Amino acid sequence: MEDAVEMSDGSNVLIVGSVALDNVKTPFGEVNEALGGAAVYSSVAASYFAPVRIVGVVGNDFADEHVGFLKSRGIDVAGLQSVSGETFRWSGYYDFNLNQAHTLETKLNVFQDFRPHIPPQYQESDYVFLANIDPALQLQVLDQVKSPKLTVCDTMNYWIDTRRDLLIEVLKRVDVVFLNDAEARQLCGTFSLVKAANDIRKLGPSVVIIKKGEHGAVMVSDDAFFAAPSYPLEEVRDPTGAGDSFAGGFIGYVASTDDISEANLRKATIFGSTLASFNVQDFSLGRLSTLTQQDIVDRYCEFRRIAHFEPVE
Repeated sequence: MEDAVEMSDGSNVLIVGSVALDNVKTPFGEVNEALGGAAVYSSVAASYFAPVRIVGVVGNDFADEHVGFLKSRGIDVAGLQSVSGETFRWSGYYDFNLNQAHTLETKLNVFQDFRPHIPPQYQESDYVFLANIDPALQLQVLDQVKSPKLTVCDTMNYWIDTRRDLLIEVLKRVDVVFLNDAEARQLCGTFSLVKAANDIRKLGPSVVIIKKGEHGAVMVSDDAFFAAPSYPLEEVRDPTGAGDSFAGGFIGYVASTDDISEANLRKATIFGSTLASFNVQDFSLGRLSTLTQQDIVDRYCEFRRIAHFEPVE
């Protein structure tokens, strides 16, 4: 099958970011002390395509079962630091506007003093994803890795407000950046997402991907403007980690093919949307933990059908 995807034994993915325990409530249920964090969601999504190496920090309260789950997905956890103290925790809720999270409490705990140490065996990773962490830490990672084939970063409104200068330095050194629509407008001071994407590309990244939640995503590069649809779901239980799952699916697929052409990045964008669409169907890693390769391929093919239209005769 043209769209079949298999786990790669070659190119690997390094993912650096937060590992958390989340308390989340939506109109459709709630979970407490659930495994979460940007590095976790993106690593699990990427693990369906390529070998993943995770770098993060947890406290001594982090359950062995969580580490076991990551290992069961083939994720290399040698870079997961365990230190005395409590693991990062986030508590929040969503109302029926599932595009907007409402934070109730954030406890950085051991994450407050996190300094990413990239083990020597990770430093020559082929593909690097800098998940949503302080740009100062993202720069530390970039200083430690050696000539990756593709570097990708994520960010958020808080860093745009408080670490703008450092974020600009990160953007100068990465190939691809993910932002949501509000963050792109905030960073560039414009309503137009097309102008925002082009302004961001002038800062350094050759590719800008703007996530629009339930409205899909757009990818802007030198060669193209590509609009990816969202997947029509009747039931969404928890959007936590959707953007991170998108990023993991994207970079995992690129690593599995070892192809950074514009055409392949389009496919990676759809695979990112595919993993994100599965993620929101359950709380925490509930749905991502039960996926099969065929599930992913089938939904990717459905994305193709959704976006297909005939030319004018």
